[in-house]
Amino acid sequence: MNALFAFARAVDWLTDRFGSFAKWAVFLSCFISAGNAVVRYALDISSNAMLEVQWYMFAACVMLGAAQVLRLNEHVRVDVLYGRYNGKTQVLIDLFGLLFFLLPVMLLMVYLSTPLFIKWYESGEMSSQAGGLIRWPAMLTLPLGFALMTLQGVAEVIKRIGWLMHKYDLDIHYERPLQ
Repeated sequence: MNALFAFARAVDWLTDRFGSFAKWAVFLSCFISAGNAVVRYALDISSNAMLEVQWYMFAACVMLGAAQVLRLNEHVRVDVLYGRYNGKTQVLIDLFGLLFFLLPVMLLMVYLSTPLFIKWYESGEMSSQAGGLIRWPAMLTLPLGFALMTLQGVAEVIKRIGWLMHKYDLDIHYERPLQ
C-alpha cells in the first residue's frame, strides 16, 4: 500500500506543477486579451496570432488545471445525494463516481484525442486565419489534460481506499454550494 501512496503523492506533485502552469495561463490569457483590446481600439491594429494565443492559453488553463481542481476536491458534484451524507458515505460516492464515470470517460477521451493530436502535429495543421498559428500546441492540451485527469483520478481512488482502510488521512470536508 505504501507504494500506491507514493504513486498518489507523485501524481499530486505532477498535478501541482501543471496547476501552477494553468494559473499562469489564466494570467497570460487575461493580459493578452486586455492588450489586444487596447491595441485594437486605441491603434486600430488587430492580430489573429494574438487572438489565437489567447485561446491557446485558455485551453491550457482549462485542460491542464482540471486535475488540480479534482486534487483540491473543488470539482463540481451533483449535490442531490452527496450533501445529505458525510464521511464514509461521501467517500463511497466519490469512489463510485471516480471508478464508473471519471476514469472510463477520461480514458476514452485520451484514446480519441491522441490520434487527432498526432495527425495535426504530423501535418503541421495551421489556422485558416491570415497570420494564424500552428494548431498542434492547442490540440496537445487535450490528450495531456485528459491523461492528467486520469492519473489524478487513479490517485484519488488510492487515497479514498486508503482512507477507508484507516491508512491515509484525507480531508473530506465538503461545503454545499450556495444556492
